Amino acid sequence: MPKLFILLASINGFLAVALGAFAAHALRERLSSELLNTFQTAVQYHMYHALALFGVGLLLMNYPNATLPRISGYLFLLGIVLFSGSLYILSVSGIRWLGAITPLGGVSLLAAWACLIWFVASKQFSH
Repeated sequence: MPKLFILLASINGFLAVALGAFAAHALRERLSSELLNTFQTAVQYHMYHALALFGVGLLLMNYPNATLPRISGYLFLLGIVLFSGSLYILSVSGIRWLGAITPLGGVSLLAAWACLIWFVASKQFSH
């Protein structure tokens, strides 16, 4: 399980850098400043949570049977897809209703962090 989350983190980190470069070079002249800013927000949250996935992978190396970090990892992945994904598509397509999906991604990211808080506060976590 740690390998899966470290692999997912690596893929998502790669994608975040690639999409950030794409925005800086290919979208700068094509998008309004508002839509470009939206795309950059997606890139930032994508990278933050790629790093969170990496942390989940490392945590699972020490706690391979722990359920909460695993749930957290899946919620981080779902949050990246829903939050950043909806903002990416909204930015390049202009389809505004996709903005309704973005909060679902935000809730998923919050739930992922809450799972980590719960795990660290639990008796399962020891240093």
